Parts: sequence; C-alpha cells; structure tokens
Amino acid sequence: MTRNHARPSRRTVLGGAVAAALATAAGTAQAAHGGWPTSFPLPDGWLPEGITIGGGPYAYLGSRANGAVYRADLRTGRGRVVHAGGTGLASIGLKLDRDGLLYVAGGGGGTARIVDARTGELLATHRLTDDAAPFVNDVVLHEDRAWFTDSRAAVLHGVPRGRPGRVRALPIGGAWVQAPAGTNSANGLVATPDGRALIVVNAGRLYRVSLRTGHAAVIALEGAADVAGGDGLVRIGRTLYVVQNRLNKVTVFGLDRRATTATLTRTITDPRFDVPTTAARWGDRLYLVNARFTSPQTPETTFDAVAVPL
Repeated sequence: MTRNHARPSRRTVLGGAVAAALATAAGTAQAAHGGWPTSFPLPDGWLPEGITIGGGPYAYLGSRANGAVYRADLRTGRGRVVHAGGTGLASIGLKLDRDGLLYVAGGGGGTARIVDARTGELLATHRLTDDAAPFVNDVVLHEDRAWFTDSRAAVLHGVPRGRPGRVRALPIGGAWVQAPAGTNSANGLVATPDGRALIVVNAGRLYRVSLRTGHAAVIALEGAADVAGGDGLVRIGRTLYVVQNRLNKVTVFGLDRRATTATLTRTITDPRFDVPTTAARWGDRLYLVNARFTSPQTPETTFDAVAVPL
C-alpha cells in the first residue's frame, strides 16, 4: 500500500444526525424529480465508465482519459469537473460514501484512490497489486471496507473506509473461472441481501463470493442463459440490475434470500443506450453512463448519461 496524502477520517464527524438529515433531503428531492432531465452531456472526450450517486441529487462520473471526476446536478443536467485527475491516471468504477469520500478504481494503474468529493482533493492512493498488467475495475462499499475487483486476477481488494488500516487481499476460489486477459472478466459487484457475501459479475456469469473465505459459487440463472457483457451491478433489496454493455440492455433479476438463484423478471432497453457500462439509482430512476466503446474514442467524441425509470 502506498499512501500519498495523510487524511483524517470524517465518518465520526458526520454522526447519525447528519446522516438522517441527508436521508430526509434525499427523500424530498426524489419525490419531486419528475421534471428533471432524463439525459445530460459530459465533456467531449471524457471517456466515461463509472457513475455513482450519493445522498444528494448529484452524479459523479469518472474519466478513463485522465482520471478526472465530473459532478452533474441531476436537477438541471449541468455540471463541472471537481477532480482534475492527471497524466497516466484513469477513473473506472467509483462509489461515494456517506462522509463525502469517493473511492475510485484506477484501472491499469492497479490502484484505489480516495478523493474528497467536496473539494476534489486527492486524499490517498492505495497500490493494490504489484502485477505487471492489472485492471482495477469496480468498487462497492460494504460494512467497513471498499471492495475492488481486478479484471485480470482472481482476487478482491478491501480498502478500509474512513480510517487508516491495511488493505485486505481476498483470493477468489471455489467455482470461479478466471477469464483470459482482455475479456470481460471480473467487473461490477454488490453485496448480497444478507450482507455475508458479494455478487460479482465475471465473464457472463454471476458469482456469490464469501467475504470470509473467498469461496465463489455460481448463482443459478432462471430465464436467462447468461449475462454476457455484464458490467455494472445495482441491487435494490432482492432486485438485481445487470448492465450488459455491448448488448445495450439492463437485465433485471429477482434474487432468493441467500442470492443462490437469480430469476429474470424483465429487460430494460432504450434507444439512447450506446454501450452503457455502469448505473446508479436516484429515486425511481436508474442513471447510466454511455461509454460508446463502438465509437471513436477521441478528444472530440461526445458522451452523455441517461436516465430510465425503474
């Protein structure tokens, strides 16, 4: 682990009262967001991949071009760059914590970065692996850690949330099949409804990975042969949303209590989808970022995010 900046925790500063206030504000805004835009532009050449939404009506979107982070106001669609990134950096998946800290997957840099969402300051960088060609892809916040996938290794990395501590490397075993480098392997992840494991999408399959042992079991799919192109995951209760990027769709599954079986309930499609990669929920909407992988990835390429009803 390499820590670039000292950082005091703000988790204890917020406390329960502030968290409750955030929840109240979020509920009020969600009830009134019917007239908000259902799409908004990103800067040209942004090369987006990840999106996260916290307790307020703001989406944070990372850039593969230089690791920058853009904040968009969901009420207006307008936004600005809040974190400038830097040469050689990438921001792939990202999640916003309750204390205003962004946990950012660093892609080929093999890092997890922590950014202050309010100021844009880089607070810490954790080097997760010494592998020559890693790809730290996505992140979920669960209990006391932020868990990251590496698309080129059978391992999860757990970074302490809001406190100093050692990064935990959790090797994945059991039924896990590591896909060849360059394919759509370990990607999005969410916690199971019982909180005892993580659901990870890997090479068209969903796996339940024990946080205690790293043992992976294939989640049986009913109504679907696979989740080819599976990228970002969103779970709301026992409903799991799987973004299937190049297929331009989101498949919706009902999970059983222990997340051993996922039953297809419906599929969300939209003509505005242009290789969506990840998604985040606000109220009764799902916001997705269009990575446009089948289009030229140049400084002049236009990008956007779109919202669909849940």
